[in-house]
Amino acid sequence: MFTVLIRTIILYTLVLFTMRIMGKRQIGQLEPFELSITIMISELASLPMTDTQIPLINGIIPIITLLLLEVFLAAVQLKYEKTRGIITGKPSIVISKGTINIQELKNQQLNLNDLFEELRLKGYFDIQDIQYAVLETSGQISVLPKIKTTPATKENLKINEKESLLPVTLILDGKINKESLDYLHKTEKWLMEQLDKHQIASVENIFLACIDSKEKFYYQNKIEKKVKP
Repeated sequence: MFTVLIRTIILYTLVLFTMRIMGKRQIGQLEPFELSITIMISELASLPMTDTQIPLINGIIPIITLLLLEVFLAAVQLKYEKTRGIITGKPSIVISKGTINIQELKNQQLNLNDLFEELRLKGYFDIQDIQYAVLETSGQISVLPKIKTTPATKENLKINEKESLLPVTLILDGKINKESLDYLHKTEKWLMEQLDKHQIASVENIFLACIDSKEKFYYQNKIEKKVKP
């Protein structure tokens, strides 16, 4: 028992020192290679603690090696910009001027539901309010809103405006969202009429279609990159 206690204290101190050297970052802000090293360090530290048959040095040496590797890679990234792109990747523009970059979503293996969730968490419920959205190398999404969406005080402007509706997705990647139609108390016939008004031949040609916060029909084709209000 005493041996396990001593091992735990030593390994905890070593891991704490290693994490301190690696820098102050939250888990969601770690680069892929940093997250990999962090997971490996935790595994290497746990084995000698739980199994006293494993020599303590077998856990210490790999942890120190990983620490040196992380410090080396960080130094290389600071000196060579191209190396940083290879190791950590580059930020990707997933929304440009209110239009979703379909190909970039595929390249980053990011689906629409995850994208919309991240945007909602940042307070953006309508993609037409977004000038640019960038998927950072840490996996987080940065948003630059359009100028016209800058909040204004309605009391000062003397504007009487009814409460905005939550944007609803009607078509997602060529498939009709029946739950959204039910929520709006609309039918598929109504949806097809909206498509006809915009000269859309088939639902399968639509990447995204929704009713925005101003109750306007908005869509984006799978191939065409233009936004259709």
